[in-house]
Amino acid sequence: MEPRNFLRVEGLAVLGIALAGYFTLDGSVWLLLILALAPDLSMIGYLAGTRIGSLSYNIVHTYTLPLALGSLGFWADIRMALLIALIWAAHIGADRLVGYGLKFESGFKDTHLSTQPAPVDAFTKSD
Repeated sequence: MEPRNFLRVEGLAVLGIALAGYFTLDGSVWLLLILALAPDLSMIGYLAGTRIGSLSYNIVHTYTLPLALGSLGFWADIRMALLIALIWAAHIGADRLVGYGLKFESGFKDTHLSTQPAPVDAFTKSD
């Protein structure tokens, strides 16, 4: 099995666990529907170019910030922070499941889950 398939299975696991946690905490369906695509607002960074766009997208589409928010919510007993963190993690998991990966500066469709052709220059250049 290819590494990207493992990442897709991981995405499915995160999606399932995050949604189970969300509904276990009695999260409302309306909040889930409103915030489910909120992390994709980070694509606005692409208006400033591919460098800023990929950076803003990748910062929001890694598990670090939702884990930090969820940890804070758990530690400080802030239920809303936990719910938002679970929605956020579920979004990232769903993205990974369907093959949306972290972006490279070279373009929006160039991701860590897409097939990257070998750089021919690396094999043909001589020093």
